[in-house]
Amino acid sequence: MLEVRYRTARALPLGRPETTAPDRSGILIRPADAEARLTLRVRDPGRSAADLLLDRPINTVAGDEGRWIARLGPDEWLIGTAEYEADALAATIAADLAGKAHALVDISHRNVGIDLSGAHAAIALNAGCPLDLGEAGFPEGSATRTLLGKAEIVLIRRPGPSPRYRVECWRSFATYVHGFLQEAAFGVGHGE
Repeated sequence: MLEVRYRTARALPLGRPETTAPDRSGILIRPADAEARLTLRVRDPGRSAADLLLDRPINTVAGDEGRWIARLGPDEWLIGTAEYEADALAATIAADLAGKAHALVDISHRNVGIDLSGAHAAIALNAGCPLDLGEAGFPEGSATRTLLGKAEIVLIRRPGPSPRYRVECWRSFATYVHGFLQEAAFGVGHGE
């Protein structure tokens, strides 16, 4: 197995995040900072690994901005953490799951995150996402696989006073997804 000891700097497909004011729509769309992302597949994992809760219900996310874990299926999790923590986190998870058949794969170079916030963020998302993003259908702490236009995404709703979402997509779809969200937000701002 190839062991990685030195991480190379990654060029983000959407450039470095900027802090900008929301446009007329009241929606702020910003590329997420570089993060490490791991995908974990394991059956009967137990309660936790590396202090990440694995026994949460399917289609939920736990954690904070620094480290989060989304349960996407009965035996599948997507994990995000600071880039510098990737190797240590992977080693801790592997140690905690020692003796159990599992797959832990670093997908940091495959995935890109886009953060979306504001009172009308759900309207922009619904321009290409078929989910009910209302409070009853997709409350804070929800995470699921879905589509945005023609791209497969993982959609996460974070807690906060106003709606905040994270869209995780494959790097090859990042420009399309980001542009789609910008166009949808533009439409929300000019439709009022």
